[in-house]
Amino acid sequence: MNDYARIEKAMSYMVANAASQPSLETVAAQVHLSAYHFQRLFCRYAGISPKRFLQALTLERGKQLIASSESLTNTVHALGLSGGSRLYDHFVQLEAVTPGEFKRQGEGVEIAYGVHPTPFGEILVAMTPRGICRMAFVASTSQEALLAELVKQWPRSTLCHRPDATRYAVEALFTTSAETTTKATPATLSLHVSGTNFQIAVWRALLTIPEGQLASYSQIAQALGMPKSSRAVGNAVGANPIALLIPCHRVIQQSGALGGYRWGIETKQQLQAWEAAQHSPQLEPH
Repeated sequence: MNDYARIEKAMSYMVANAASQPSLETVAAQVHLSAYHFQRLFCRYAGISPKRFLQALTLERGKQLIASSESLTNTVHALGLSGGSRLYDHFVQLEAVTPGEFKRQGEGVEIAYGVHPTPFGEILVAMTPRGICRMAFVASTSQEALLAELVKQWPRSTLCHRPDATRYAVEALFTTSAETTTKATPATLSLHVSGTNFQIAVWRALLTIPEGQLASYSQIAQALGMPKSSRAVGNAVGANPIALLIPCHRVIQQSGALGGYRWGIETKQQLQAWEAAQHSPQLEPH
């Protein structure tokens, strides 16, 4: 079992057993490590301690959800909190496929792809010369099925297995990895997506939700000036082609329930807890 797989297994165990608040020793035993070595490994690859992650899964997540909801409601007219979002302002640039590109169906375009480990499972990254066109967790389906979807979207393109070209997209998110070979600066991540005008608008709105905060489908609909379009917003969120970078994992139901997630509810819960823990240093007293 490699280190990323150990972190993924440990996170899954904590999600399933959060109510019982398992000890560090108990979680470490699940991945066959001592508590000392597991603590160091988890902090190295996840960027937070196991204790902080577990806290974020339980009571503190509920507190943060309430706080996030209130702040987003108060600023919904400004399309979320774009001023405080590292992704929207500095990290990710989203470009839509032009009508001409859509008509050509990828003719003459080379799409590089690779599969890379993360603390949340392996992820497939595909990119055109203009930017990342697909990021998807492999465990949710299969690599073959994801590539088939890519071919369907870009039928005249040429797919090339080039993990060295796509690795930087994952390294930009998980720079604590010992496997990091290059360090992408925030301005280096561009997205090249295909969708309807409404879908593009929803995906842009998702980029305005700051890391560590959450928004509901209805809040996004209000932010877009279409308060009765929550269901359509949900469909657009579900069609998001780029995991992590377009943060659909930050969208929940108005009731506070997690709602659906294209790449699995457990992964959604892990991502929310991971971000909450990183942005809430008060969770773990010093």
